[in-house]
Amino acid sequence: MRSFLSTCLAATVLALTVPAQAQGTAIVIGGALNLDNDAVWQRIVDEAGGAGARIAVFATAAANPERSAAQIVAALNRRGARAEAVPVAPRLKQADLQDNLNNPALIAQVAASRGVFFSGGAQELIVDTLQPKGEPTAMLKAIRQVLAGGGVIAGTSAGAAVMSRMMFRDAQDNLQILKGRWREGQEYDRGLGFVGPDLFIDQHFLKRGRIGRMLPAMRALGFTRGLGIEENSAAVIKGSAVEIIGARGALLVDLSQASSDARQPHFNLRGALLSYLDRGDRHDLASGVTTPAPHKVREARIDPTATDYKPYLSSDGYVLDILGDGTIVSAMAQLLDSPAPEVRGLAYRVRARADDTAPDIGFEFRLYKGPGLVGWFSGALGGEDYTVLGARLDVTPVRVASPLYTPLPVN
Repeated sequence: MRSFLSTCLAATVLALTVPAQAQGTAIVIGGALNLDNDAVWQRIVDEAGGAGARIAVFATAAANPERSAAQIVAALNRRGARAEAVPVAPRLKQADLQDNLNNPALIAQVAASRGVFFSGGAQELIVDTLQPKGEPTAMLKAIRQVLAGGGVIAGTSAGAAVMSRMMFRDAQDNLQILKGRWREGQEYDRGLGFVGPDLFIDQHFLKRGRIGRMLPAMRALGFTRGLGIEENSAAVIKGSAVEIIGARGALLVDLSQASSDARQPHFNLRGALLSYLDRGDRHDLASGVTTPAPHKVREARIDPTATDYKPYLSSDGYVLDILGDGTIVSAMAQLLDSPAPEVRGLAYRVRARADDTAPDIGFEFRLYKGPGLVGWFSGALGGEDYTVLGARLDVTPVRVASPLYTPLPVN
């Protein structure tokens, strides 16, 4: 816990170098974006100006920049754009990275564009290339000029990670982050700040159970609001307005009223607020007001405090892997739409890693009802889709037995 708190001052100093969000649009994609996801691809083109919009594509993060850039350019051009790849990528074969990065013609091409798209891959390649040692290059300044001029910056996976002023650099293990592994330049780094200084971004969020790493990261870096976007989905951010589009949704984390017990040597949290924004939902970060999708508001609002509240789900209230694929949102839906006052879940590892300094430590997540918990349900789009607002969350470190279970003896 102490290692997390000690990074807060450094993070504040780093934040001073990141400009506030400009007048354009950021489209933050949670990764694994399908090529046939018209809702997201077309929205990028539309925000860039529609048919004929010039969009600069950066496959800087990609393992195979040529292939990634070609796929992205083709997907955008099928929706009417005039997209072109910008050959600035450390792994681009037969290309001089520094020559291309500082090429005046390429910089001018980017500055004249109405949109910029960042591919997935390794986000450290983006920041190390465009912002080495925290200093913006001329190419990054040209990208910022697109946003300042009312254009759009879009990014998927690694391209989404760089959107906030601070980002996960290489932090794949949720439990290791919960247990305090947190080093500047390794687990976290400066981002590019396209969504402004106050919102923390994460991607592949529900699929990979990344609530486990977002909560301690936000506390360590001094963020009170975070947005974790699911795969094949996107958040369209204009100023304080957020709209969710694509296949699923995003988890909004509010730590403005949360607290921790400094006497506890491991990460702990009380009073976090979680809201799941589904596709079509809109949220205003300034006012805190959420407007559910039109197909949701045609259904009755689910309010556990209402006199006519009729819960639909069962009250099975414990989850053995709260960091599983989509589990946190399933638990939130169960809390909203069942008679249970709380839903608890465990984050732990059955087999300890060799470098785990606290193999017997796990974390219990307690979701519970409180004032303001409301939601909506709809099956109109072919799934069981919930919007859940204002679920409360505590996280408590616990000691897990090892082994957790043993085989029954054969009689």
